[in-house]
Amino acid sequence: MADVPMYETTAWAKKSAADKFEKITIKRNLPGDDDVTFDLKYCGICHTDVHIANNDMGSTHYPVVPGHELAGIVSGVGKNVTKYKVGDKVGVGCISDSCMDCACCNDGDEHFCANGFSMTYDADIKHGHMATDSGYTYGGYSASQTVNQRFLVKIPDEYPLEKAGPIFCAAITMYSPLSHWKVKEGGKKVGIIGIGGLGQFGVRLAKAMGNEVYAISTSPNKEAAAKEAGADNFVVSTDADSMKSAENSLDLILNTVSASHQLAHYLPLLKKDGTLVQLGLVLSDHQVQQFPLMFKRVSIAGSLIGGMPETQECMDFCAKHNILPDTKVIKADELESVYEALSNKNDSIIRYVLDITASQ
Repeated sequence: MADVPMYETTAWAKKSAADKFEKITIKRNLPGDDDVTFDLKYCGICHTDVHIANNDMGSTHYPVVPGHELAGIVSGVGKNVTKYKVGDKVGVGCISDSCMDCACCNDGDEHFCANGFSMTYDADIKHGHMATDSGYTYGGYSASQTVNQRFLVKIPDEYPLEKAGPIFCAAITMYSPLSHWKVKEGGKKVGIIGIGGLGQFGVRLAKAMGNEVYAISTSPNKEAAAKEAGADNFVVSTDADSMKSAENSLDLILNTVSASHQLAHYLPLLKKDGTLVQLGLVLSDHQVQQFPLMFKRVSIAGSLIGGMPETQECMDFCAKHNILPDTKVIKADELESVYEALSNKNDSIIRYVLDITASQ
């Protein structure tokens, strides 16, 4: 999209890992024939935002405008856009572009794009469907966004806009494996390890699908929150008797823990043909012996967000079943304190949401 017309908009950025957030002006492309522009109203704040803004992976582009849980109102559409109109409530999650032409994209699995999907912020623009003044993507801590219509999620009218952003990250991360491993039809026993931002969605979704839900945590004090979210049972993973009581009982376990641990600790909870799905990213090695796998034919797998059709399905499911995340709305001048809180604790049930309009 060389030499495409652009417009200016406000954003909140860090100019280096050591700097504080400040308001800047950025440029995005005006909507082309297949594009939609929307005014941002809210943007969820994910723990990943903290890592990238602070350059924890050593590859951040600066200035960085984080945010991949965008929710707003359509303000402009291209001539080929038929699914959306001005005034619609829409959102964008982790994916803002892909090649749109590989086998995975054609299957609606854009998150597995053979040529690499474009993260909604801090990703080199390479597929030609969008443009900025920097050559890399800017996220949702901004007043406006433009994307190809393919990467939008329609937010049902009845769903609160300030609650929608976490659906496109935390909720879809849990919904996708629940759907893929066929517990969406209900009647199964599902374990959710870690009752934080991801885990609370897993409990709510699995329960709404008609399953018996086991919340699994190292913290006994999470029991009340887990039960409130819909868990039928609570297992303390550091208590041998509690773990013993749930042995050989679960069809599927979703592991959201991102702190260093050993997944083998949870394999005894699976029944024959059960599956443990890794969702929380752990960079240290896991030690797994194959005997427990062989004698119950259990599996260890991984999963990553979801494609665009599945994300829309997740949004509609949450609206239908009134699944609402616990959120706290903040303004831009509170970003520093929120980032500090997230840096010190990564298992909070509360999802912080930046109020864009109130911050301007």
